[in-house]
Amino acid sequence: MPAKYLYHNKVKNALIKDGWNITDDPYILAIGKRDLFVDLGAEKLISAEKGNQKIAVEVKSFTSLSRVNDLEKALGQYILYYDIIQEVEPYRLLYLAILESVFEEIFTEPIGQILLKNKRFSLIIFDAKQEVICQWIP
Repeated sequence: MPAKYLYHNKVKNALIKDGWNITDDPYILAIGKRDLFVDLGAEKLISAEKGNQKIAVEVKSFTSLSRVNDLEKALGQYILYYDIIQEVEPYRLLYLAILESVFEEIFTEPIGQILLKNKRFSLIIFDAKQEVICQWIP
């Protein structure tokens, strides 16, 4: 079982405040002989007709000396998890949770803008101090 990231519980609390029910901590992706661990699984009732929306959330802290290195690792992990979720549970949406300050630093620059334009990530931007979700980018 992997260690929880610095902001794991803050994102978990923010999701709960936003009306999500945490169903898995961690959400285990079993594929072949391997198990991968996404930080959180959650669901929320959309409406009686549409039922529950299910998400998986990978929390990233971006704490190394190189934001670009953190971004490269996050993108690789996100693609791996995304592709596996599409095979095993295609109705579940995958999100990467990042700090608001990380979003403002990386995703306002050309490198981040390209990733957003090409829809490489679905993001949850959160405020760690208040433990709230600031923005969803599907």
